Amino acid sequence: MEFVFKFINYLQATKNLSEKTLKAYKSDLKQFLGYEKNIYNPDVCAFVSYLNLQLKLKDSSVRRKIITVKNFYAYLLDYGFIFVSPFVKLKFKFKQERRLPKTLSVAEVTKMLNCFNVDTADLSPFAQKEYVRDAALLDLLISTGIRVGEAAALTLDDVFTSERTLLIHGKGRKQRLIYISSAITWDRIKTLYKERKKFSGRHLFVNRYGKQITVHGIEDIYKKYVKKAQINAKSTPHYLRHTFATNLLANGADLRSVQEILGHASVATTQIYTEVTTNRKKQVLKKFNFRNKLLI
Repeated sequence: MEFVFKFINYLQATKNLSEKTLKAYKSDLKQFLGYEKNIYNPDVCAFVSYLNLQLKLKDSSVRRKIITVKNFYAYLLDYGFIFVSPFVKLKFKFKQERRLPKTLSVAEVTKMLNCFNVDTADLSPFAQKEYVRDAALLDLLISTGIRVGEAAALTLDDVFTSERTLLIHGKGRKQRLIYISSAITWDRIKTLYKERKKFSGRHLFVNRYGKQITVHGIEDIYKKYVKKAQINAKSTPHYLRHTFATNLLANGADLRSVQEILGHASVATTQIYTEVTTNRKKQVLKKFNFRNKLLI
């Protein structure tokens, strides 16, 4: 629809949003306009009921779609395409459910890293290339907690070998520098970097065809090593980010530093990891504290 096209162009020009965010806006509006045929006098409450009762979406998903539609109508109002917004007297309340981040244990991470303690001499040239890429990729996710999409976006120009640092392109087009503190991790990244410099292409992590690896490609690699290591089969690569953050805080890192390292826009997002570390400490104290067994 013409209005949607103009709205997306407006967002792209004025808000500097990422392609992923713009795609989400398009998807939400397509769903709304597929349900609501009368754009000038929509029944927003009926649409919200449809999302809740028929599609049974999570509150967070419904909330995002309402924000998208509300912003769309604010744009139509500002530019004179409509004279009254359907959201003038509407207010929606949602449950603020805070789920604790899911993590791997240190033992599980160790099992995954042990998958790379093998002799590669007997591997085929193709298998050796995959081994070098996979070792660098998974160790990077474990050692830095960067997002899967951020790892996929890394280019050779983002590797500063003299500084042992990577330039990360985060959400909202925000950049941050990450220092690779583990010598083993850095050696694996350098090995891959030198290998990639021999071939065409600008990205650090590529698929078998030499093209930039996708998020789904990284998920497939992760599943491969989860199976090899025989660890939590339900886990995803994002567990590594949660594990990294939780252990930083558990080992004494301050909240503000962890926020900057993870690339969180708000410290409130980082705060939830403190709840995980608190729960873990409670479990340890309940199980191992000698005082619990003293009856006096």
